[in-house]
Amino acid sequence: MRNLKLSKINFLKVGEVILALALVLTPTAFALADLTNLPSTPGCSSFGGALRCDASNTSVNDIIVKVLNILLGVAFLVAVLFLVIGGFRYITSAGNEEVAGKGRATIINALIGIVVIILSYVIVQVVARTVTNTGNTAGSPT
Repeated sequence: MRNLKLSKINFLKVGEVILALALVLTPTAFALADLTNLPSTPGCSSFGGALRCDASNTSVNDIIVKVLNILLGVAFLVAVLFLVIGGFRYITSAGNEEVAGKGRATIINALIGIVVIILSYVIVQVVARTVTNTGNTAGSPT
């Protein structure tokens, strides 16, 4: 049998597969999100009426925020995957300083990515709330 080397992972191919899965599963996530809102939407029937009700209540800002949240979620999953890969490399280095250094660098970069993603999520939420509340005047209580 041939020896398989786990150290030669093509990260570009892994990223392409994750991106393809995200693009395939995004419409499914939107469909499931619409199904969970069916009983709580007043005046909408459960057979096709939800599409008319949701379409009239959904703004472009809501759609943009949903898409950005999904993209940030996928980025977070990729960063956690790299955190696991870096930890695996670091633990299985068996005293090899070069492999341990690569694992340590992957862990640090993944943690930096996670912090950036969390800050991006906060920024998206703040901007979305600011944009949706532009009709409020400065003197009115909120």
